[in-house]
Amino acid sequence: MTAPGRFLTFEGSEGCGKSTQIASTLVWLRSAGLTVHEVREPGGTPVGEKIRHLLKHDADGDQMWPETELLLFAASRAELVRHLILPTLAKGEWVVADRFHDSTTVYQGYARGLPMEDVAFINRFAIAKQEPDLTLVFDLDPSEARNRALRRPRPVGQKDRLEDQDLKFYEAVAEGYRSLAKHQPQRVKLIDASGSREEIFARIQKELRRAFPSLPR
Repeated sequence: MTAPGRFLTFEGSEGCGKSTQIASTLVWLRSAGLTVHEVREPGGTPVGEKIRHLLKHDADGDQMWPETELLLFAASRAELVRHLILPTLAKGEWVVADRFHDSTTVYQGYARGLPMEDVAFINRFAIAKQEPDLTLVFDLDPSEARNRALRRPRPVGQKDRLEDQDLKFYEAVAEGYRSLAKHQPQRVKLIDASGSREEIFARIQKELRRAFPSLPR
């Protein structure tokens, strides 16, 4: 019988440094002989990538209602879970996701102000009960995170609806993630995202080794 795979998710505000640390984590896990698949949200499937463009970059999304945003994220997630995540875990392989359902809880629930019970119901439906084994949240001062996000290079003329939010939105996102970590301490771990890349990665390794003792020391 194949041992179950492991499902790791990385979360945090725009500009928190997730992408850099995910890349380092993938190298480290693969060097330990693990088969690891990287996915991102929204996106990761043909349908999901089209939804991603609409949510993040398409001018037609500028006046999108929060309810519409919630359902589009859930639609992309439903595709990703059923096409990629569940089959991969069933083979005993690992999945590392750049965002998952906690992003929806925080962004559309805490920050957009949609009813949390509605967000939770739609999340449960989209993920087919597949919770992550471990979620690492990159915790960074909201002002610093926003400044980083706005400094990132983009194609000429390209907007990013989520990166371009005001400081109040970034503050609500940070507080939402901290609340998740407080209420789900077994799964959701805050990672101090300040300091050097090496310091941050050492914090990640510490949490991963604690959760999965078979990882290399």
